[in-house]
Amino acid sequence: MSEDAEVAPLAAPLVNVDAGELDDEPTELWSLAHVLHVACGGHAGDDASMRRALGRAAEAGCRVGAHPSYPDREGFGRRAIALPSGALVESLRAQCASLRAVAEQAGVALSSLKPHGALYHDAAVSPALARDLAELTRELLGPGAALVGPPQCALRDAARDAGVPYLREGFADRGYAADGALLPRSAAGALLSAPATAVAQARALWATGAIDTLCVHGDNPAAVPLLRALRAAFP
Repeated sequence: MSEDAEVAPLAAPLVNVDAGELDDEPTELWSLAHVLHVACGGHAGDDASMRRALGRAAEAGCRVGAHPSYPDREGFGRRAIALPSGALVESLRAQCASLRAVAEQAGVALSSLKPHGALYHDAAVSPALARDLAELTRELLGPGAALVGPPQCALRDAARDAGVPYLREGFADRGYAADGALLPRSAAGALLSAPATAVAQARALWATGAIDTLCVHGDNPAAVPLLRALRAAFP
């Protein structure tokens, strides 16, 4: 665990899943993940999908986090949208507040905030955007809620400065380039679907000591077998 995170060291990585993005997500996602980051209206999701996701989380006993994005449903949040800073912050605040309201109704606490898609990548290199997300985490999710992002980036710095715990993330189902960057989704090998390959990558990432949590995307058609393999590899 990173030295600036206000949480105890982990014996095994937290397995997190991005969810609430599709109508037909397998219910096994909830039983296999430690943490579900739920889309809250920016790139996907609505009140009905949030209620469904939070209800399943309450039944499964898994943690839940917010998964806000640029307001870009057409592009699934994978495009950087040019908005005035204030307008973007208000959109992100509204997304997280909507999920928080549903969570309160379901009796589920929100444990983390993980930006989605282009917002994730932009905030990793933008100190101003990273600060906004750290402040939203503290403001809307409350004490102890963590911000999730890449190991070394502006998001981690902003979390430290704001006194917000930070979870350093690696991806079990995404391919990496030789320089450690994620492969573009259009590149060959960008999305991993073989459990053995994903587990080998997850073990290598965990062995570096540079990550706290491993992500599997809920919209990956192989998400369930990948999650089963990861949970077996990291009991």
